[in-house]
Amino acid sequence: VAADLPGRTQVVPMDISDAGSVAAAAKAVGEIDGVVFLAGLATLLKTQDWDAAKVEQMFDVNLTGAARVMGQVIHPMVAKDAGHIVMIGSLSAYRGLPGAIGYSASKAGLMSLAESMHGDLKETGLTVQLVNPGYIETRMQDDNPHDKPFMMSPDAAAREVFDHMNTDGFHKAFPWGFSLLFRVSRFLPTGLYESIFFRR
Repeated sequence: VAADLPGRTQVVPMDISDAGSVAAAAKAVGEIDGVVFLAGLATLLKTQDWDAAKVEQMFDVNLTGAARVMGQVIHPMVAKDAGHIVMIGSLSAYRGLPGAIGYSASKAGLMSLAESMHGDLKETGLTVQLVNPGYIETRMQDDNPHDKPFMMSPDAAAREVFDHMNTDGFHKAFPWGFSLLFRVSRFLPTGLYESIFFRR
């Protein structure tokens, strides 16, 4: 990736589940103007098949990992009253989904984190944005046996994110038509929601 990017590029690997690794990476990078938090781990699990290690790992990457990164970068941004933060969530964040123990809840937490940060910082020089994509053709989908409607290529999804980064809006969900189903689900009565999303 670095070789294909224009200009000078530095790659600093880190383990997002390790606080020391995140702190060391932040120190190595130095002053940060912007962050795109794009870390995700998904393992499909039903409640009946609860695997404590896998569930905790999803929270550790998808939600706590974001908190670790923000903990390293937010104070310098606040101090200079400038910065741009973009968090990549998921359409699964809008409401709990069957067979998504760990993933859906952790992405819901990430969405709430982004909303809180946006509320706190919207009158400052910092920008916080949230992007909730649908299915993207990555390794995350390799063990997903379900249909993946409207799955997008990584390049097409990256373009959607980049376009949103160049706006003043807080939230974007895509693909638009597919995402509408998830966004509207937040307003549905429980019975109707379950009849749509919990079909056997």
